[in-house]
Amino acid sequence: MKVVLNSRGAARLLARHLWVWENGVQLLPDTPGIYPVYGPRGLLGWGLVNPKSLIQVRIFHFGATDDPYTALWANLERALSFRRNLYEKEPAGGLRLVHAEGDLLPGLVIDSYARHLVVQAHAAAWEPLLGELALRLESQLSPAGILAKHDAPVRAREGLEQYQRTLAGRIPDGVVVREGEVRYRVGLHAGQKTGAFLDQRENRLLLETYLEGRGFQRGLDVFSYQGLFALHMARHIAEVEAVDSSAPALQVARENAALNGLENLRFTEANAFDLLRERQRAWERYDVIVLDPPAFAARKADRERALAAYKEVNLRALKLIAPGGLLVTSSCSHHVAEADFYAMLTAAAADAHRIVRLREQRGQGADHPVLLTVPETRYLKLALLEVLA
Repeated sequence: MKVVLNSRGAARLLARHLWVWENGVQLLPDTPGIYPVYGPRGLLGWGLVNPKSLIQVRIFHFGATDDPYTALWANLERALSFRRNLYEKEPAGGLRLVHAEGDLLPGLVIDSYARHLVVQAHAAAWEPLLGELALRLESQLSPAGILAKHDAPVRAREGLEQYQRTLAGRIPDGVVVREGEVRYRVGLHAGQKTGAFLDQRENRLLLETYLEGRGFQRGLDVFSYQGLFALHMARHIAEVEAVDSSAPALQVARENAALNGLENLRFTEANAFDLLRERQRAWERYDVIVLDPPAFAARKADRERALAAYKEVNLRALKLIAPGGLLVTSSCSHHVAEADFYAMLTAAAADAHRIVRLREQRGQGADHPVLLTVPETRYLKLALLEVLA
């Protein structure tokens, strides 16, 4: 059995994107699995196929191969080898081991939290391979345990069951992860994504290098979630406030502050937009503000609305920062392009009447690699800005 693409679908693969949608498919098997993919001029590669999915073909190997499964597992070996040094160097750390399309392992994410691995497979063809995947992870990494955390809503859109199951070893309810000098708790069975947001790990560590020895007095971490930016800030700023609309997330943030012995952190449950407006009206001033919002643009149609929301929070934050202070601001909406993100920041700075210098222009960490021909893999934009006046 095989997949046959029309000229539109073939053109996407020839441009080295990995996804083919329904409108690019001419012939498709009835059952999910791994199949050869052909275009009008012959074999294009091998892919994970699901006729029930919006993305019906996900390519993991271009061209011919004697054994597609060998090619698939070779991609896994390459992904693990890329991270092996950090995995071994920081056994108590948090790290992304497999970044789906970024590692030519589409639909598969694997994160490590203090050597406890959390797997999320969002493509149907991975389901019968989970046993073999666990064996290979055990052989390569000797983890304490492996959890299949398959409870994300996206699986329902793939026609897949939602469940959690231990694939190997032992999985506790939670573990303590070390990030530089900061420690934080991760609920392996609960929480968003695989348990925490590891794509900002390098950016959180970088921020400390800008704060150390500066004598900053007031910091504000907005959209704080479980307080990871706030924890790093509180090591160098006299007083830090973590703001989030989720009471359960802030409770975890409080526990993380206690875990680190940080008594200069306070927590506010509030809508970020309302709080920033109120603080501006009260003429509050902060030395450092971090904005790490959720994706405002879940769909392409949301792009303009999202840019307006980003401008609103960044404009308010810029008006709150004292001269010489820092704004760390990000977007994880892949529908908002990097150029549009920086154009929005430029407009916000102009409307706020502030002179702003770009100190760092960053994205997700190196363990979340980007494929240039798959723009969806380049989703995180982060700017570290210095407000001069």
